[in-house]
Amino acid sequence: MATEPRKTPMLDQLEEGPWPSFISGIKRLRDKHPDQRINEVTNDLLGQLEHSYNTRLGYWKGGTVSVFGYGGGIIPRFSEVGDMFPKSREFHTLRVQPPAGNHYTTDMLRQLADSWEKHGSGLQTFHGQTGNIMFIGTTTKGTQHFFNEINEYGFDLGGAGPCVRTAMSCVGAARCEQSCANEMKIHRRLVNNFTDDVHRPALPYKFKFKVSGCPNDCQNAIERADMAIIGTWRDDIKIKQDEVKAFVEDKGRQYVIDNVVTRCPTNAISLTDENEIVVDNRNCVKCMHCINVMTKALSVGDDRGVTVLMGGKRTLKIGDLMGTVIIPFKKLETEEDYESLVELAEETIDFFAENALEHERTGEMIERIGLVNFLEGIGVDVDPNMVSHPRQSSYVRMDEWDAEAEKWFQRKAEEKSA
Repeated sequence: MATEPRKTPMLDQLEEGPWPSFISGIKRLRDKHPDQRINEVTNDLLGQLEHSYNTRLGYWKGGTVSVFGYGGGIIPRFSEVGDMFPKSREFHTLRVQPPAGNHYTTDMLRQLADSWEKHGSGLQTFHGQTGNIMFIGTTTKGTQHFFNEINEYGFDLGGAGPCVRTAMSCVGAARCEQSCANEMKIHRRLVNNFTDDVHRPALPYKFKFKVSGCPNDCQNAIERADMAIIGTWRDDIKIKQDEVKAFVEDKGRQYVIDNVVTRCPTNAISLTDENEIVVDNRNCVKCMHCINVMTKALSVGDDRGVTVLMGGKRTLKIGDLMGTVIIPFKKLETEEDYESLVELAEETIDFFAENALEHERTGEMIERIGLVNFLEGIGVDVDPNMVSHPRQSSYVRMDEWDAEAEKWFQRKAEEKSA
């Protein structure tokens, strides 16, 4: 490169050790990329980052940057030390929605990379916390040009700000034999329905959908999504006893007892003297541990559907929250089933928009107004299988349950008659 590389002694230390470093990636763009513009941009980027490390201050500030017709999808980054590092004065990030389940072709990836090297810095992240492809580092002018180009061949911006965010789904049945739902279809139906809410932020705060095809929840939907859809089953775990015996013979009885039987959270598994697995399916909580350990021997049941949870999120106002079960089990077989899932999402987002406080997630709203009020607001009946967190005491008073149930049924009858 013609420009003298900036000295970065502190950043150089991040390249030491056995793990790959993002600094090495930026340096490769600076030193080896054939485009002089990218060399200069990444050189000044490294210079500003070194300056931040020395002063222990951040120098990026926000602003307003968008493409025509959209209100979100771009994270503006303007440098407060742009005079010192002029080539990275503007370094905006574009969030681009990936295909459902992150299914790419190499041609598709090369096309995206070529467009970004033409209009941006060449830095990309697959994928950000929201699930988007993160194209990091372009000017305000380059933002519109890049969007126009990728939009021509079918890609769209994702969410940023107080809007419906880009949905995430696992790779699903394409690669995973534990899949209990059509993850791609659920993902696409939700995203297509809420496209306007993704592009034009108008909510109190962000709202995320995430879809995992089985209770392993590879998308971390339960703790990261305002509406989590998790594939599950409600009949018995399928067992191949010949594979069980082969596994026991290979690993030994003690291994199976230590790693399968005793690790069942509800003690629902036992190993017979004949080296056969017996599952108490009434007490199975679908944790997937036994299936993950003995994949050939055990597998998910055939009566498959989804569980819908709401309110999961990371730390904000009241700390981390896991999603609360709203729909314990729902079959997704017909178009009407999928449509009803979308309608539930619509009711939830409408209620969230009208009742949440500014900068408040769905889970925090539920904590504030109460689960019963939330369920009534979205038109879902209370179900005893709704679980916020496991019971810690085995003793539960039941002497007033009948009276409380009568009150509930009476209130429902009055609401219907009104």
